[in-house]
Amino acid sequence: MTGSDGFAASAAAPIRVFLLDDHDVVRRGLRDLLEDEPDIRVAGEASTAEEAVARGPALRPDVAVLDVRLPDGDGIAVCRELRSRMPDLPCLMLTSFDDDEALLDAILAGAAGYVLKQIKDSDLVAAVRTVASGQSMLDPATTSRLLDNLRGGPEESGEEGPLSGLSPREREILGLIGEGLTNREIGERLYLSEKTVKNNISRLLGKLGVERRIQAAVIASEEGVRPGGDGARDR
Repeated sequence: MTGSDGFAASAAAPIRVFLLDDHDVVRRGLRDLLEDEPDIRVAGEASTAEEAVARGPALRPDVAVLDVRLPDGDGIAVCRELRSRMPDLPCLMLTSFDDDEALLDAILAGAAGYVLKQIKDSDLVAAVRTVASGQSMLDPATTSRLLDNLRGGPEESGEEGPLSGLSPREREILGLIGEGLTNREIGERLYLSEKTVKNNISRLLGKLGVERRIQAAVIASEEGVRPGGDGARDR
């Protein structure tokens, strides 16, 4: 027995998929499409962000297929939350809109792929298999273009990197911004008040020469800043 793209059934455990979409018809269509494949099984579904965060981790899916726009939030935040509990979970973002800002947010949230709902059925099935195998569906050239555009162009060469003026505390906070944490979550992690966190973020944005939090997150990603690290590339 073979699936829609000729993928042969095997004795291997099926790919367990978790679906999130607020439209019943869309969810049902996705479920029918995926379960028609011999190597894929829908482990569970949700129609809201709250339901997805509550149900997803208990189901231990191999792949999460998440709608970007939801009535009570967005799939990108769900991706970030699910991956905070299941770091190896590949999230495939589904959207009706070709939106650079949403794509960048998905990249920063750690999504493994970002596809339009207009995608062909066979391509969506292939995308699920691709991210389940540990590969990314994000085109490197597109990712690089988005990061360059957000920062205002490629980084200028020079001996001093963008992190050179940051204090150890500011670098720690920058790393947590890169992980997508809110001010409250950063405060809880570092035992600081929200006001102190906000003041630190204002200073580090000024030192980095950017105005938006998401721009700082991009720098954290590009420079390899992680909580507990020493700075650029954690050197």
